[in-house]
Amino acid sequence: SYAKLLTQLFGDRIYWANGTGCSQAWGAPMPGIAYTTNKRGFGPAWTNSLFENNAELELGLFLAVQQQRKAERARVEQYLESLEEMKAPESAETMQALRNWLEAYDDFDGSRRASDALISVLEQQDDPQDPQALEILKHKDQLAKKTFWMYGGDGWAYDIGFGGLAHVIAQGENINVFVIDTEVYSNTGGQSSKATPIGAVAQFASAGKKSRKMDLGAIMMTYGNVYVAQVAMGADMNQLVRVLKEAEEYDGPSVVIAYCPCTAHGIKNGMHRVQEEMKRAVRSGYWTLYHYDPRKEVPMHVDSKAPSMEYTDFLDGEVRYASLRKTFPENADRLFALGSEDAIRRYEKYKKMEE
Repeated sequence: SYAKLLTQLFGDRIYWANGTGCSQAWGAPMPGIAYTTNKRGFGPAWTNSLFENNAELELGLFLAVQQQRKAERARVEQYLESLEEMKAPESAETMQALRNWLEAYDDFDGSRRASDALISVLEQQDDPQDPQALEILKHKDQLAKKTFWMYGGDGWAYDIGFGGLAHVIAQGENINVFVIDTEVYSNTGGQSSKATPIGAVAQFASAGKKSRKMDLGAIMMTYGNVYVAQVAMGADMNQLVRVLKEAEEYDGPSVVIAYCPCTAHGIKNGMHRVQEEMKRAVRSGYWTLYHYDPRKEVPMHVDSKAPSMEYTDFLDGEVRYASLRKTFPENADRLFALGSEDAIRRYEKYKKMEE
């Protein structure tokens, strides 16, 4: 669902680096590739990478495209300069199209419109063999501004690929990150990760995970120039769409962490009710919705209300927690209490950041 929404919003101009895992397995194998083109033939430029270098791959894609677009801009500027020197009346429309494109160079929507107009003018001008115009058309795929998203699970973002992710974010480039947080290594059998919350039962944590979940969003906020958000589609679709648009518009790194129910959770209501499960997670305080926008005087804004449901009521609805009451009841009482306290403390910490 998250991948579909990303393609609907940005699919015609997105460079997508997908870390290995469930998100890659269901969306990549032939003949059932989920990524396609629109009526104009535009679609995601999708590629798959390993856990340990997915962020670095996306940075490489970004730098390569930036270099190509700068070269295209230089061609446009040189062509405009030569036409202005000639001062030929018949070149007025072409010159205006070139100027419009330069003005819209960094405008995501505007650059598409300006690119279409420029291509149309260049293809229809009187001299179809003009070498400068032909050179611009040769590289017309780089006229419109692109958006760059790396995509993967918590096994990548919190664990194996965390070092690379932190390094890439530190470069300060206009790159976006979307983390589908299932809170376990879903693709390899449900092993515990640093995204696994306290008290959850997973492989290598059969008696309940003893440590708290790493707060990836809070870590990314420490850079000071990163747009950060936590989202959950079933809890607040409007907040999710707004966050994705703001993240794309933000001229710098962005990290969006999305709650993503998984078969490893053992949802008692069934996997067909995952959207409702996201809502329960937010209502109980288990998952907090927020966005942190460095452009604002007060960057932090909590988008979810104070918990209105018992924390343990949410836990009891999933086998990964409920099973602990049967196997290690003494652990369950202690770890669930710590988890509840941590959820309240985390919400209050985020609310205090709004002041």
